Amino acid sequence: MGELNENSERIIFIIQCSVKSNPGDFQKWIKDRASKYVFDLKEEKSISYEWHLSEDNTEATLVESFVDSDGAMQRLANHAASPIAAEVLEQVEIKSVLCLGNAKQDLIDALTAWGAIFQRHFCGFNHR
Repeated sequence: MGELNENSERIIFIIQCSVKSNPGDFQKWIKDRASKYVFDLKEEKSISYEWHLSEDNTEATLVESFVDSDGAMQRLANHAASPIAAEVLEQVEIKSVLCLGNAKQDLIDALTAWGAIFQRHFCGFNHR
């Protein structure tokens, strides 16, 4: 299995949202617009982009993971330049942003505007 990971560069975003639009429309937007758009970018350092919904479809959590802080910055830059950036705020109200991992200062500066909370990596393992 290997050893415990004490030095990881991985960055994870956990973005908690309230759904503003009709839940059915929101789910369609996630599948047909947001997820496909991000997938088609084929960002080299993106690992995952996953939406999770509450039972009643009124709360959503976006979890994104990246190889490193530079990969997370690329995602933010691509998001800011994307045609779906404005759509996100029509679909959801962002309630909180949690950034896990050893974020570089540019990422901290970028996410601080969103009120992000940061926690640095300490120890653990990842099989994949």
